[in-house]
Amino acid sequence: MSPERQPQFQPSNVGEVLEYLGRPSGREQPMEGALQRVTDLARTVLPGNPEASVTLVVREHPSTVVSTGLLAVELDEGQYERGLGPCLHAAGTGQIADVPDTRTETRWPDYARRAVEHGTLSSLSVPLAVDAPQVSGALNLYAQRPNGFDEVSRSTATRFGHYAAVVAGTLSRYRRAVERADRLETALASRAVIEQARGMLMERHGVTADGAFRILARASMHTHSTVRRLAEHLVHTGELRCR
Repeated sequence: MSPERQPQFQPSNVGEVLEYLGRPSGREQPMEGALQRVTDLARTVLPGNPEASVTLVVREHPSTVVSTGLLAVELDEGQYERGLGPCLHAAGTGQIADVPDTRTETRWPDYARRAVEHGTLSSLSVPLAVDAPQVSGALNLYAQRPNGFDEVSRSTATRFGHYAAVVAGTLSRYRRAVERADRLETALASRAVIEQARGMLMERHGVTADGAFRILARASMHTHSTVRRLAEHLVHTGELRCR
């Protein structure tokens, strides 16, 4: 675990860690940082010091948003490449994906082979009930020993998953809000440059606003370019491309 991600306290038991996660933070922090705290603490508390990561699947596109190390990222991304594996199964079905021994795993042979090559002999993926549209996820744990997760470990990991799901939902909603703001800004900029180009054409050709837009539309058809790009070129150069 890198020094910058060390938990700010030394937990003595699982209950203390879960109470700490549920405690409101005394300062604002990036939502990725809150997810990182969950994975770091899960690794600290669970037996065997497993690697941990969080997968988010947004509009069917999976990615690893936080991890405790490169091993977890590599195992996650191998599943994304194939479109199969325990983390995607957990995220897609809402069911825990427990792999007691990767050397004998038959459901996801490609993942199992890669895991063994990386020294991972068991894994556990806990689904995240993310409260955001078109978003699902999983908390993934990778252990170096077979049968690394007993019933107590699975129960603890599920409780960690509850915290991760809340943060992941907030993160997803924040990102969607940023995307909407970016699209609105782009739309407003597009409208402004088109209006400026229309004004130039109205003055140049003595036409109405509708007539100026028809000139832009015809040029767009002839040049196979968007009205916005033609408008930008006209505003910047004073020339209207017609071919």
